[in-house]
Amino acid sequence: MGSMLFSPLKLRDLVIPNRIMVSPMGQYSAVDGSAGTWHMMHLGSMSVSGAGLLCIEATAVNPEARLSPCDLGLWSDANEAALAPIVDFCRKQGGARLGLQLWHSGRKGSVTVAWERQQAIPKECGGWTPFGASEVPYPNRNPPKALDGEDMRRITADYVAATTRADRLGIELLELHSAHGYLLHNFLSPLTNLRTDEYGGSRENRMRYPLAVFKAIRDAWPAHKPFGVRISTVDWAEGGWSVEDSIAYTKALQALGCDYITASSGGAVAEQKIAVGPGYQVPLAESIRKSTGIPTVAVGLITEARQAEEILASGKADLVALGRRMLYNPRWPWHAAVELGEEFYYPKQYERSHPSMQGGDFLRPARG
Repeated sequence: MGSMLFSPLKLRDLVIPNRIMVSPMGQYSAVDGSAGTWHMMHLGSMSVSGAGLLCIEATAVNPEARLSPCDLGLWSDANEAALAPIVDFCRKQGGARLGLQLWHSGRKGSVTVAWERQQAIPKECGGWTPFGASEVPYPNRNPPKALDGEDMRRITADYVAATTRADRLGIELLELHSAHGYLLHNFLSPLTNLRTDEYGGSRENRMRYPLAVFKAIRDAWPAHKPFGVRISTVDWAEGGWSVEDSIAYTKALQALGCDYITASSGGAVAEQKIAVGPGYQVPLAESIRKSTGIPTVAVGLITEARQAEEILASGKADLVALGRRMLYNPRWPWHAAVELGEEFYYPKQYERSHPSMQGGDFLRPARG
């Protein structure tokens, strides 16, 4: 019997060849939302890494949805055209199925890139007014404007337009970012949603707008393609969003056609207290999976092949997502496959690197 890590997973009509997902990782390297040569290198490398699923970084649905001015976007013809050759390369040369994460940065927006410590960019220096569920500012960032009804309708339409572009590009899986203190999480968390209308107060009211956005995207996204959601399962702050809230949210998403949950955590408020350690968020994925039956993605300090195998084999999650570990070791899936005695995908140009050829013997590699 083979490993769980290198077994396929089917979501709707998409068959993911193994259970390793490359997390969407912001590269802060776009110009006016358009991908460039860095993205070709980065995504191209990840697509031939041996991972079963590659999810393109959080992609803004309009310019104001960006966290920084250098974020990737999919709001214009130019954005779509810039991403097309990169997606084409990954599809033709890589072994990973291709996903894309849509987002709106919410009240955290208008900051410098990560390596500049994400300082607020004033409006007079090219920054903008971010949007949130309420006018509750994130520390040391521009004060947000609370969304009104017209804002919500406009942003929802932007999500739908980006969804259509993603489908045209040939993206095979879509993920909605509803975590880490960004716009949809702003609505969910009682720490950042102080509204008194139908979008605030009770948990059902706070879920209303995120669920409406999900439904609009699901209706626009082809029925045969999977669509999942990344959530912050818990805020790690007193009075914040809880695992029980996440279970209720997941059940509501399932009813609308959600195919999986990526169980992350935190990000709503700066005063969060997180005990970080190896696999620290895995119990969150396990709780969601056991309570709802939905497939889950475990993410967060998953670094070793046997650690990943145990997570899957013990039923805690259905996929494992690696982010920084893949940046540090872009061939992590190859090494994991060798450790677990499995075959793996790699391009024909790299066949001579296969361990079986080091002794002069040729073992035809698995493909697809």
